[in-house]
Amino acid sequence: MTHTITTIAILSVLLTLPVNAASQTAASKSISASKATWDTSTALSQLKDGEQLENPLVGLSREQVKQQKSAKKLLTTNNQKSALRAYHSFSIYQGYAQLIEDYDQDGFFQTFSVTFDADVYSYDHINSAKVYAELYLSKNGGDWIHYYTTEDFIIYGENENDEYEVYTTLNQGYIPEYYDVLIDLYEVGYPDIVATYSANDTNDLYALPLESTDYDPDYVEVVYESESHGHGGSIYTLLALLATIGLLKIRR
Repeated sequence: MTHTITTIAILSVLLTLPVNAASQTAASKSISASKATWDTSTALSQLKDGEQLENPLVGLSREQVKQQKSAKKLLTTNNQKSALRAYHSFSIYQGYAQLIEDYDQDGFFQTFSVTFDADVYSYDHINSAKVYAELYLSKNGGDWIHYYTTEDFIIYGENENDEYEVYTTLNQGYIPEYYDVLIDLYEVGYPDIVATYSANDTNDLYALPLESTDYDPDYVEVVYESESHGHGGSIYTLLALLATIGLLKIRR
């Protein structure tokens, strides 16, 4: 008896599940710049091609980060600090997030951006300041966990054209959940926070549906074509189908 079996499987990517997702260290990759210097396409290209620098603050709670900064020796004396800080103050006028990449189309995104507009108010006609920001994520209202430190950048008064933008891809350790964002602004050279903006200030940073890439496989299309003569073909085709269904379900 002759058996003819033709099976074609087209998979965009092999699906795998982290062996123990709960114990994985959270990891992400980010890139930042002034919003005026790039568009989304350019930012995503740089994000994918660039290398992520090691940052010892990643994974720490917000309180731990603040303690570390307070413990560092300042580059200026206390008298200098008081004299400089007395002439200006800071705020974050607005901040918002954009959801960008969701490969498996389950409504949870692995890549997103955060944009914010920081302002400086001067009383001595010095209308600019060099600052940087620490960014945090909170899962379902839990602790604020650090995920990125921006480069130093300059802000100019209440100028709307100095918005700053951070693009991030979550690489591992972020289960599909709803995350809030918090931004702490620092003046370069000083350990204290000068302005904060978070999900408590705007819904645009609240409950973002996010997940890391290990939970967000690329789109999968599976096609089977089978021709069978006799009983053997049916068995082999059934086994192939069951194996594929098993792969598709091993995500969560």
